Amino acid sequence: MNISEQTMVTAIKANLFEYFDYLGRSPQAELSESPEMKWLITGIPHPFLNHVLRTQLTSSSVDARIGETLGYFHSKGITEFSWWTEPDSQPPDLGEHLLAHGLSYMDGSPGMACNLLKLNEAVTTPSEFTIKYVQDSAMLSQWVQVAVDGFGLPETCANTCFNLFAGLGFDLPLRNYVGFLNGKPVVSSQLFLGVGVAGIYWVSTMRKVRQRGFGTAITLAPLREARDTGYTIGILHATEMGYSVYQRMGFQELCKMNHFTATIDSM
Repeated sequence: MNISEQTMVTAIKANLFEYFDYLGRSPQAELSESPEMKWLITGIPHPFLNHVLRTQLTSSSVDARIGETLGYFHSKGITEFSWWTEPDSQPPDLGEHLLAHGLSYMDGSPGMACNLLKLNEAVTTPSEFTIKYVQDSAMLSQWVQVAVDGFGLPETCANTCFNLFAGLGFDLPLRNYVGFLNGKPVVSSQLFLGVGVAGIYWVSTMRKVRQRGFGTAITLAPLREARDTGYTIGILHATEMGYSVYQRMGFQELCKMNHFTATIDSM
């Protein structure tokens, strides 16, 4: 890549935070923003989808505001969420205050980037496997079915997940993809175009058909579309399961998405 590593790290994080802002546009979500704090609640029971995104507090107010925030999230039925601390977070010792309130520091997932002009696109899938992008509610239901299964989410959250993305429509900058095997949905992914890069999210393969190249194929499809529209950089946040797959495609690990997490029921 002819772009500095630090520029790419900035883009990986910026795409993620713009993605969260975009999710906050859905009627299903609750996005709160003030000069002191910014947070997002989607209602899906996963720490990746409920966050405190920005903190600009004073040393005298930080503990009270952390307590208020934990209480509010709990009142909304959110028992797991993430609290991001960036270099400009205030107060400077915010992490120590979060630990004192029972949050845990997490070595986050690898932030990875790839030059889309140099993608390794070698993947073999059976002829009965096809990929389509979601264009209506019926296909979104199929996408949700795969995503909930693949990520091990409780089936009871399927309606919440559907409502979150249905509330955002079916046009770019966010687009969902479904892979079908013999006409049945088995794999999912999501493309988000933001801050000049193509972000990949929600790559999920149903447990019964893993290790057959479908995850690679469903990741390549949105990256190719982004490349065809002029994007040259792809970014994603890798799970342990997907890391080697993304490396083979040409992605490089450039940072860790470290943050704090809370499990309110245990606090």
